[in-house]
Amino acid sequence: MSEKVVNIMLGGPTALIPIDEIKRRRGETWLGVDHGIIYLLNQQIKPVIAVGDYDSLAVVERQQIETQVADIRYAKAEKDFTDSQMSVITAFVDLKATQVNIFGATGGRIDHSLVNLFMMTDPRFQAWLQQVTIIDEFNQVTFYPSGNYQLPYQAGYQYLAFANLTPVKNLTLRQVRYELTDFSADNPVSWSSNEFIRDKPACFNFTAGIVAVILSHD
Repeated sequence: MSEKVVNIMLGGPTALIPIDEIKRRRGETWLGVDHGIIYLLNQQIKPVIAVGDYDSLAVVERQQIETQVADIRYAKAEKDFTDSQMSVITAFVDLKATQVNIFGATGGRIDHSLVNLFMMTDPRFQAWLQQVTIIDEFNQVTFYPSGNYQLPYQAGYQYLAFANLTPVKNLTLRQVRYELTDFSADNPVSWSSNEFIRDKPACFNFTAGIVAVILSHD
């Protein structure tokens, strides 16, 4: 199967959107959500699908979307799923994505950031767990089920964190500045401000749970 990358732009603060990364991906497939659609159109990027309840948009902005986006999906304002969840399902099911990058998912309202971070623990999304990356100006977040992994050295990121989003068993970190052996917990824990060892892959493994790996720079 050939790779199909779909980028999703949510409506988070524009100050946290990595503009150089957006420009680099301009020619890829884009899906816009609520005010994220306006951001894309202002960057001369036309999303193939617009998703959301559009409750954050002014009338003139909704008109802009309706005249420029061919496929507009409407969700009810009162629903049991979020616009970001709807967009991820649309990317994988309708657009047949093999990799989804989510922008505009962090900052602003904390409840929105938490929804986006914990979304991948939902059983409906776990089939795509390792195919989703959240990206902002300072961070890159990926998600892992239990297993053994090597994360290539990333020169552009000073810090490396491991956060179990669910109960975790036997989390072990090797070839990082601060190593860890067989850590288990029933509550989420963030092992923050760790670091790569220069030119070496970070190695980690665990036997149960879901872990988010967060690459960061100031």
